[in-house]
Amino acid sequence: MAKKSYELTEGEWAIIQAVWDSEPCAAPTVQEELAGQKKWTYSTVKTMMDRMVAKGLLTTKKIRNLILYRSAITRKQAQKGEIMRALKRAFDGALTPMMQFLLDNHKLSQKQLAELEALIKRKRGKSKSHSGRRGK
Repeated sequence: MAKKSYELTEGEWAIIQAVWDSEPCAAPTVQEELAGQKKWTYSTVKTMMDRMVAKGLLTTKKIRNLILYRSAITRKQAQKGEIMRALKRAFDGALTPMMQFLLDNHKLSQKQLAELEALIKRKRGKSKSHSGRRGK
């Protein structure tokens, strides 16, 4: 069964990646980790993280005066949301044109092509084994 996917903003992506790298962590830790790429103040990071809690992307645990944040979603869920968002925006939700675009615009080695073919064959094999099972 497919897990739920989440569409994150660019800022949410930056924050959740920092959280994944350091969890559990406090907002100042995230702000420090992002300081090289973002010029966000502590209050900006804290506000964004609190909004992410409200959206179900992060969870919190209070220990005395310290609030520790953890991710509430997996990398796979976030990646799925990002791909589905791109698919909807750029290709009206159609997977085949997106795959064609990727194949036409990326130089793939013979090894990479073989890996993709193996993935497709495996997927076809799973589909046949599930649909072809009737009482014998």
